[in-house]
Amino acid sequence: MKIACISASQVPSDSANSIQVMKVCQAFTQLGHEVTLLVPGRAPAGLDLSTHYGLQSDFPILWLSARERRIFPWQAIHRVRGLRADLVYAWPVQAAALGLLAGLPALLEMHDFPSGHFGPLWYRLFLGLPGKKRLLPITDALRGALERSYGPPRSGDTVIAPDGVDLERYAALPEAETARKELGLPSGLTVGCTGHLYAGRGADLFLELAAAFPRVNFLWVGGRPAEVEVWRQRALAARLDTVTFTGFVPNVRILLYQAAADVLLMPYGRTITTSSGGNTAEISSPMKMFEYMAARRAILASDLPVLREVLDETCAVFCAPEDLPAWTSALSSLLTDPERRQSLAENARSRVAKYAWVERARRSVRGFEV
Repeated sequence: MKIACISASQVPSDSANSIQVMKVCQAFTQLGHEVTLLVPGRAPAGLDLSTHYGLQSDFPILWLSARERRIFPWQAIHRVRGLRADLVYAWPVQAAALGLLAGLPALLEMHDFPSGHFGPLWYRLFLGLPGKKRLLPITDALRGALERSYGPPRSGDTVIAPDGVDLERYAALPEAETARKELGLPSGLTVGCTGHLYAGRGADLFLELAAAFPRVNFLWVGGRPAEVEVWRQRALAARLDTVTFTGFVPNVRILLYQAAADVLLMPYGRTITTSSGGNTAEISSPMKMFEYMAARRAILASDLPVLREVLDETCAVFCAPEDLPAWTSALSSLLTDPERRQSLAENARSRVAKYAWVERARRSVRGFEV
């Protein structure tokens, strides 16, 4: 099919939503569809998007310049009609509703509640409009919350579409010590975490655990320069010389850093801040969860109900976000029991196959083929 993907994310960017958009588009391309991505802004100069996003497949991107971002969905649908697309795959609810009004099948991917003054009105319009459509919330928790507030779509259907992983990139990762040598990291047991350093991502707990395990290396990969510098200074002030904050790493290299860890952390708080400032602790679907599973490393995670939509005790260890003694005990147990780490890792790896980006893409458009 000809699929027009419409996103309000900035491209390029190091934000999770920008990375996720690019992975979704690549997956449709890998399935043989003809994909065009439409985003606001201007085309970058001199940046290799394949390296930045860890892509193996190319697809055209149209950057649409607008004086106001609210005009972008209208511009995008106007361009889509000229592309003779078979369907619209949209992240902004306005674009999905406008696609239906233009007579096109529309799929709407949802990561949060509709935002802004008019967001709820556009969402209700999408739910009520006739036409072939599908709602794609990233978690069942989000589906339930949306239905409680707005009701289900009056036509069309809903498919839960968690985030995913490029499984083929994780097929031949080195052992942890080999990865550490390749990256120039210190030798020895290593506890890792990848992702941004927004509030609620657990950097404070990360440093508390580093203080409790002075003979173990702690590695945080990701974060924007100002935030990284704040946490580096906190580690220095606490004399935690076993802690490394790398800052931003291109997506193509993230998996090697994940492979360098013996235990991977998801130390989320009960409130998780996003790049736009909202709280997603009850409805999120972290990409790094699927990457951790694919990396064949033991996972130690905050015990949040939404994470249990994917994980259970056979493939991860859970602790209450605020319970430092529980985290310390759980981490100590994992670090001293390589067989348990291996068992958890293999169970997670066997479960992650259904979360490959291409499988997610296939489920998303099943029944819409022309």
